Amino acid sequence: MTRLHGFETLAIHAGQEPDSGTGAVVPPIYQTSTYKQDGVGALRGGYEYSRAANPTRSALEECLAALENGTHASAFASGLAAEDAVVRAVCAPGEHVIIPDDAYGGSLRLFTRVLARWGLTTTPAPLADLAAVRAAIRPETRLIWCETPTNPLLGITDIAGLASIAADANALLAVDNTFASPYLQQPLTLGADIVVHSTTKYVGGHSDVVGGAVIVQDAELAERIHFHQFAAGAIAGPFDSWLTLRGVKTLGVRMDRHCDNAERIAATLDTHPAVHEVLYPGLPNHSGHDLARKQMRRFGGMISFRLAGGEQAALAVCNKTRIFTLAESLGGVESLIEHPARMTHASAAGTPLEVPGDLVRISVGIENVDDLITDLLDGLD
Repeated sequence: MTRLHGFETLAIHAGQEPDSGTGAVVPPIYQTSTYKQDGVGALRGGYEYSRAANPTRSALEECLAALENGTHASAFASGLAAEDAVVRAVCAPGEHVIIPDDAYGGSLRLFTRVLARWGLTTTPAPLADLAAVRAAIRPETRLIWCETPTNPLLGITDIAGLASIAADANALLAVDNTFASPYLQQPLTLGADIVVHSTTKYVGGHSDVVGGAVIVQDAELAERIHFHQFAAGAIAGPFDSWLTLRGVKTLGVRMDRHCDNAERIAATLDTHPAVHEVLYPGLPNHSGHDLARKQMRRFGGMISFRLAGGEQAALAVCNKTRIFTLAESLGGVESLIEHPARMTHASAAGTPLEVPGDLVRISVGIENVDDLITDLLDGLD
């Protein structure tokens, strides 16, 4: 059989062989909860109950593992369900996790309001400062949780450097790769132990399905995560898996357009008098620009910017755009705009991870870039 190498080829074909019975080129939706057994314990293809495994979900998991250069993947009902499974599979009550000091609000809520009651302790640290990360390590540290680029401040972290620190501490490194997607960055090849996605975002790409995924290379670790997936039951259903698999086929071409558009928009915002600061790793003045060039294919479709007029100016921009839709989430073909402090990161208010009120985050879609620039400039007037 021909070996698949190119990313775009893997996205279309990995785990997606034509149906053996009909020749259908698109994997079927196996909308079933259970499977006929040919005898007690004699399973067809290893399937017995769809919480344990489903052929549509299996196809998605095989594809995602291939795209991240992993060997095992588990698909979940959401990105946070995937994150929860990782932490519970790796950590025990009383153990410790290092998280970014600008972590996604949903992750912060999970760590500090859910897992803390389970006995987990967390320390926020500036992950771009490797010395600070080393200083935050404790004897009971079992996991370093990394986002790169971060949400919403677009910080860049040295994945290989963090992986070395984690290994020295007998801990694991998990990387939330949602902002970059596997097309732009493959953390496992840089030394990470675990990759997590909210597949709701760029992987699915069409704002029509919620999901998550965990990808690893270690078989024993994969089994622990799969056990949690099976035992807790936060699985991706067959139709959601099918939608995500459909979306991933165009991930490469979509990401190229997201990046093209974002690079032009970031350059435009960077010279606008109403904008105090643009946070985009593709700009040479970004503190993580050189590192992003090293570990990413391109710089992504997410941009944050701070308004010279403060919070009220930021709110005004969010309310005035018409092509950029005021909405949470990101990574879809349509462009979105939001005010993190009052929307996606409201749970961080009053904590050391509080997001600046003058910050606006945009998810740059694949529309005509001149239309997008005009819409933003109108919003800034």
